[in-house]
Amino acid sequence: MNRKAVEEQTDVGDLASQPEFVPVFADCDIDRVVTLAQEIWREHYTPIIGSGQVSYMLSQIHNKSTIRNEIDNLSYSYFLIRKQDSDVGYLGVQVGDESVFLSKIYILSRLRARGVGKAAMEFARGFARSHGLSKISLTVNKYNFATIEAYQRWGFEKTGAAVSDIGGGYVMDDYLMETKA
Repeated sequence: MNRKAVEEQTDVGDLASQPEFVPVFADCDIDRVVTLAQEIWREHYTPIIGSGQVSYMLSQIHNKSTIRNEIDNLSYSYFLIRKQDSDVGYLGVQVGDESVFLSKIYILSRLRARGVGKAAMEFARGFARSHGLSKISLTVNKYNFATIEAYQRWGFEKTGAAVSDIGGGYVMDDYLMETKA
C-alpha cells in the first residue's frame, strides 16, 4: 500500500473504524456539542431555512443552558460522536412512554455518506431497546431532502406533518417519522 492510501485509511473519515458514542454530562462536553452545532447547522441548514432562522435556533435550542436543562430535567441523553479521537457529530435522544424521540442526529458534512449516520442510527436503536422501547420517532424539516432519504433507507416512514411556531417569527415545518427499534 502506498503512503497516500495509508493516510486516507487513517483519516478521520476512515470507513473501517467505527465511531464511539460518548455520553455528555459535564459542561465542557456540552460546550463541545454547542461548538459542533454551530458548524453543522450553519453549513447544512442555511440553504434550507436561511441564516436568520439558523442563528435563532442555535441561540434558542442548541445552546448550553437548553441542553443542560434537557439532560437534567427532560429525560434527554446526549452523546458526542467521536471517530479517531475527533468529535464528528452528536446525538440527542429523549426516552418517552412508547418510543425514543430522536431529537438530534448531526454529523459534520465531511463525514456524511461514510457510515457515521448509519452507525448513529444503530446506536439509537440499541438505546431504545435498552430502555424496553420498540419505536424511534423524529421530526425532520420537509425540505431536508437528503436527510429524509437517509431516514427512509433506515426504515423510517412518514406518519404526519407538523408546523410549530418557535418564536422570533419562525416556524419549524416538519414531517413526523417513525421506525422500529
